[in-house]
Amino acid sequence: MQLFLLHFAGGNCYSYEFLRKLIPPYIEFIPLELPGRGKRYDEKLVYNKRLAIRDYLSQIQQHRNQDPYMIFGHSMGATLGLPIAKAMEKKGDAPLALIVSGNAGPGFEKNNQKDFEGPRYLLPEQLFKNELSKLGGISDEILNNKELFEFFAPIIRADFEVLEKKNNIKPRPLHRTSIFALMGNEEEDYLGISNWKKFTRGIFQCKILKGNHFFIHKHAQVISEIITKTISKSAINV
Repeated sequence: MQLFLLHFAGGNCYSYEFLRKLIPPYIEFIPLELPGRGKRYDEKLVYNKRLAIRDYLSQIQQHRNQDPYMIFGHSMGATLGLPIAKAMEKKGDAPLALIVSGNAGPGFEKNNQKDFEGPRYLLPEQLFKNELSKLGGISDEILNNKELFEFFAPIIRADFEVLEKKNNIKPRPLHRTSIFALMGNEEEDYLGISNWKKFTRGIFQCKILKGNHFFIHKHAQVISEIITKTISKSAINV
């Protein structure tokens, strides 16, 4: 079986290394990445959701074989994972399941009070740092080191722009692909996790784990078990 992993904002193909050693050898572990980071550092960043989806689809098609497969995406990866899975369904090569984490799904309105106006990718430096610190996942070493921050900031801003810039891509429910949603209980919108149920006509499951937006790093074993069970159960139900 194949497992395609879509990174969070500011991430790369190494973002899920903490999971790799826990995934059974019969599942091919395939972490993907958008241009401008990791192994694709010399390529131009993407600032448009449609281009990001197209890039990911191209990568998936390059790796696809006859084996059943699944897609896992955290945060930004979850947002992009839905239209990617939908596009693969239309191609007649639907994933068995889409596992989404750190994301309440399209259309869910957050109740949090922001201390700034406008999109995050346009924030001045200090407010941008404050927002990143609030989200977690980025060490103080990076936030407080001028050179490191100047290296990572354009990548994260580009990813936020992909997520926040207006587009005409309407989220559509999956017909054959199951969805398993995960969120941390410290995330502001974690109670909206069941919103994902609207986006599949297949099996829907969800689970809330302890932690903030990057709870995944504290629950590697649990997440690996969910991945293994979900992909195996979905394969049986095909």
